[in-house]
Amino acid sequence: MTRKRFDDLGCSVACALNEVGDWWSLLVIKQAMLGTRRYVDFQKNLGIAKNILCDRLSRLVENGVMTRVNVGEHGTRYEYRLTEKGRDLFAVVVALRQWSERWNGNKDAMQLVSRGSGVPIAPVAVQNAAGEVLSVRDVLFVDENGEPLAHSG
Repeated sequence: MTRKRFDDLGCSVACALNEVGDWWSLLVIKQAMLGTRRYVDFQKNLGIAKNILCDRLSRLVENGVMTRVNVGEHGTRYEYRLTEKGRDLFAVVVALRQWSERWNGNKDAMQLVSRGSGVPIAPVAVQNAAGEVLSVRDVLFVDENGEPLAHSG
């Protein structure tokens, strides 16, 4: 099966899907956010086939989402670390998690709390510049000239 690419759609969501648009890639990213760095630990913690893991790590490194660092003192040993670009996916991972908990009832034992206070994090929300929460019905999609693209809501 040929992988579909979305480079020619002119859509930022499609461009993001080119880089992290499959479920194994997002799970690798989430696992890296939990502190996993070594190939064997990704494989063990995710139960992912080695060939799939190798492909996803290579693609994430190629796309600048992760970096491969040689940490071997007496030979070659690599770790995979999130780049700033990869860490910026935190809100995406949290939003997917919260969406699943709300709509699928999929709650696991892991909770997300603020490191400083220990208080659970708030739901991820889109806000305007004044901090007011917006829904899709509150947003107008416009082109570069400010012209509406479609009626949302």
